[in-house]
Amino acid sequence: MENENVLSNNTSNVLIVDDISDNLKVLGNILKNEGYKVRPVPNGALALQVANKETPDIILLDIMMPDMDGYEVCRQLKQNPILSDIPVIFISALNDTNDIVKAFTSGGVDYITKPFQAEEVKARVATHLKIRQQKQKLQQLNAEKVKFFSIIAHDLRGPLGGLMMLADMMEDESYQLTPDQKVELTKNLSHSARNIYKLLENLLEWSQMQQGHTVFNPQLLDLNFVVNECLKIITETAKNKTIKIEVNIPPKMEVFADMNMLQIIIRNLVSNAIKFTPKGGDVSISANIGVDKIVEIAVKDNGIGMSYEMLDNLFRLDAKHSRPGTEGEPSTGLGLLLCKEFVEKNNGKLWVVSEEKKGSAFCFTIPAIN
Repeated sequence: MENENVLSNNTSNVLIVDDISDNLKVLGNILKNEGYKVRPVPNGALALQVANKETPDIILLDIMMPDMDGYEVCRQLKQNPILSDIPVIFISALNDTNDIVKAFTSGGVDYITKPFQAEEVKARVATHLKIRQQKQKLQQLNAEKVKFFSIIAHDLRGPLGGLMMLADMMEDESYQLTPDQKVELTKNLSHSARNIYKLLENLLEWSQMQQGHTVFNPQLLDLNFVVNECLKIITETAKNKTIKIEVNIPPKMEVFADMNMLQIIIRNLVSNAIKFTPKGGDVSISANIGVDKIVEIAVKDNGIGMSYEMLDNLFRLDAKHSRPGTEGEPSTGLGLLLCKEFVEKNNGKLWVVSEEKKGSAFCFTIPAIN
């Protein structure tokens, strides 16, 4: 995924622990020349303090040190939940099999014998950083899978249960429904069906995006036309909550974007604004062109807004930040993730400004030219 935290040579932090300053200097120079950020420390106690404070990406650890040997340092690192997944490579003059086995049982992932070769050190460090990156990616994918299961189990169960209950009521002849009650039931059935459809549509788009199956076909588009087409689908929802939607986009304003993706972005952002705005509220869609032919589009509402904590978790699939709308409308947060990915796919940026009880503004940029 584009937004994951990927370890690479020019961003990885390496903690080197050795009581011999020459070793620290030589190892440090080898790794600095590869673009790593190096943090040398001369003893185990200081290494634990630095690791707690700086959370390195990998640790090169000597064994024979005064006060606390490398085995004990590694054991304490592995007992700390925050530091336990950091790969530790032992680098020592000890070459007895028992010493090497003890290093691995203490939690080490590799063992380099002194005197070491520069190429070997570089290769082993790079390999374990890559393994850690792959592990982090698998953890993220697993978190996304869990989130999908949660969405399907929780968010589909609600509207599907409502559909079944309403259908049973209409089928059961013991319910003496008046014409008005039948109309209301039909409206509720339609509402539940639309919610299920929206969720399935977002799930399908997200799945296709993750598999690289989404077709990307950017072209010059009339922004007013795109927005008006989106509003045709959303207007009824706004009317039901007596929410006024105002469009402030200059005539003949064009953007260079994929039509389908841009519609999904606008539709999701406006739908969210309606969802979290109380009855009688206002939603606006505006656009202006800035420097370098970049169009900034904003969807604003005067709804319930968001806390700082919600804003921090807004675009994380593994975070539980969904909440119902002002009329109990279901929300998964998946639509916003789609918006972010589609905006970035179209060479734009998405950001949010919000304050509790004062509303939100979702803004994104789209190029006006190729």
